[in-house]
Amino acid sequence: MPLLMIDLDNTLVDRDAAFREAASVFLDENSLPVDDLAWLMSVDASGYTPRQDVARALAERYAAAVSGAAVRDFLDRGAADRVVLAAATRDALARAVGAGWACVIVTNGRVEQQEAKIRHTGLDGIVHGWVVSEAVGCKKPAPEIFRAAAAAVGASLRGAWMIGDSPHADIGGANGLDDVRSVWVSGGRPWTDATCRPTHITDDAASALDHVVGGRRDSGDHY
Repeated sequence: MPLLMIDLDNTLVDRDAAFREAASVFLDENSLPVDDLAWLMSVDASGYTPRQDVARALAERYAAAVSGAAVRDFLDRGAADRVVLAAATRDALARAVGAGWACVIVTNGRVEQQEAKIRHTGLDGIVHGWVVSEAVGCKKPAPEIFRAAAAAVGASLRGAWMIGDSPHADIGGANGLDDVRSVWVSGGRPWTDATCRPTHITDDAASALDHVVGGRRDSGDHY
């Protein structure tokens, strides 16, 4: 089977929306200023700030108002409990599986949290497998994590595709491998990275999946 690797956060699921909702609840339940939501989103940086650094920032800001247990619970379960797999993305992923693609989620993060998202959304019943950076000991864009994804389903990286929202981790990672093409999920953002380019650009994951499965080669593709 040909290999299709897909990022999880802000690609298959809207992790930022889930974190924003969890952060709003955290602020409300602890009687903290609602205006701190923007600060919290900034500190989190779409999940790219290490968890311990976010926890430290929260502890310093809310030392007199929030217990360490509340902070840990928010960071461990908040976003994971709220992520949603959009129907369009679910359907497109099912079409990819039905068309014979070996679909593997490739995600940076902690195993417990990332697997909670995968199971909460039902992705575990659709994809063929997943690899989490904590489990394999390296993060995207390191080539080893993509090799681990291929090995997880007995597939080859030759002719594989990578779909993701991160220019550095996802597209840069694919660009560092031989014969791996990529689709960048832009969310309406312009491409600004001068170090590499994706094979194709789409606004959302469903369109990215359909592009790969349909095998379309249009003016946005470059090989």
